[in-house]
Amino acid sequence: MASVQTVKVTLPPLPQGWAAEKDFKPVGTLSGATQRNVEPIGPHFLAHARRKRHHRTFSEDERIQAQQNVKKTEDEEDDDISEPEDAMMLSREAKDWKSQDHYAVLGLSKHRWRATPEQIKRAHRKKVLRHHPDKKAAMGQRDENDSFFKCIQKATELLLDPVRRRQFDSVDDAADVDPPSKKEVSKGNFYKLWGPVFESEGRFSTKQPVPQLGDEDSTQEAVETFYNFWYNIDSWRTFEYLDEDVPDDNENRDQKRHMEKKNANARRKRKTDDTTRLRALVDDCLAQDERIKKFRQQARAGKDAKRRAKEEEAKRLQEEKEKARVEEEERKKNAEETAKAEREKNKKSKEAAKNAAKKNKRVLKGSVKDVNYFAESGDPSAAQVDAVLTDVDLIMGKIDTDELAALAERLTIAGKDGAAVKTAYTEEAKRLVGAGKLKEGEIKAFA
Repeated sequence: MASVQTVKVTLPPLPQGWAAEKDFKPVGTLSGATQRNVEPIGPHFLAHARRKRHHRTFSEDERIQAQQNVKKTEDEEDDDISEPEDAMMLSREAKDWKSQDHYAVLGLSKHRWRATPEQIKRAHRKKVLRHHPDKKAAMGQRDENDSFFKCIQKATELLLDPVRRRQFDSVDDAADVDPPSKKEVSKGNFYKLWGPVFESEGRFSTKQPVPQLGDEDSTQEAVETFYNFWYNIDSWRTFEYLDEDVPDDNENRDQKRHMEKKNANARRKRKTDDTTRLRALVDDCLAQDERIKKFRQQARAGKDAKRRAKEEEAKRLQEEKEKARVEEEERKKNAEETAKAEREKNKKSKEAAKNAAKKNKRVLKGSVKDVNYFAESGDPSAAQVDAVLTDVDLIMGKIDTDELAALAERLTIAGKDGAAVKTAYTEEAKRLVGAGKLKEGEIKAFA
């Protein structure tokens, strides 16, 4: 704005001897007063007609028009920022602004942390039109207490500041969604009940967007990603809003440091408690999630299928082994029968030797039977019987008549002493391996 300048001008002096009474000469005269009708036009005419029609004074008409303008403004505003006002909230003291619900003060309770700056500004304008002291005076409300208007101003100031708004959102319990109970989940839809809970908790995540809970058709990878995210969530929640006020007194620095340390400790404790609470919440959701049970059943079914395939393969190998054993016995039997036929043609001395060999073989097989095929307790399994008899047959097939007689004699002396019988077979097997008649590891039961 330009500054005012004063210019000093000196008027010329009057002529010598000049006087108004004798020297003033009028050049014209004023006409007489004439009464005329002045008619208003435009909005002024409409206001004049309205006052005349309703017999109002200027002040009455202005007050009524102010009320109608407020109502019109409220009606024109979006319904998403229109809420009924609580009488207790209207009577709140302005000095208690820190404990007030700033979203409720502006009529944004259902939006809360989702409210945009534009919605906050529109809500503020709407509240000001209703509660501004000048507006109240124009509507004839002589209320000297403007505490709620100050609350409106404080709420708008805080919510339009990104840093301070985040501090308030960090402790805004009204935005929390309580988790459903097991009874509620059993009667309702698990995903509809738990979905809003994680949507609410997701506002604190530094990583956005937050994975969704999904539905019953979600893949195992998606479900595992969801729970891994929540078990390792990086939360920005810091609880500064609940700090006690630090005295702004430079002379009392110790007290200031003490309060700052106390606030820092309180924030850490609240952070720890919140992390524990969130972990328990995720545990409850995981325990109630039917998809986890389904995935476990599928994994168990896969393991069972592998186990059955393994058992079938083992059974097949056992059958092949049994078949080979039977064939081997059949081959040996045929060989013995052939040998027997040949021996019958020999001399009687050979017949005696042959009978002795048979007897000795019976002694060998009978010796393992008498010690229950080396089973420690109960009846031996078919596999154990097969393994022992196979090794006995293998040893008998590798020794001559004299060696067979010597082994039979040792087994006869051992009798039903299982340890002695096994020792006799073990030593004979080692001898055959040393003589090159058996390969290392070919004998299983007497190794």
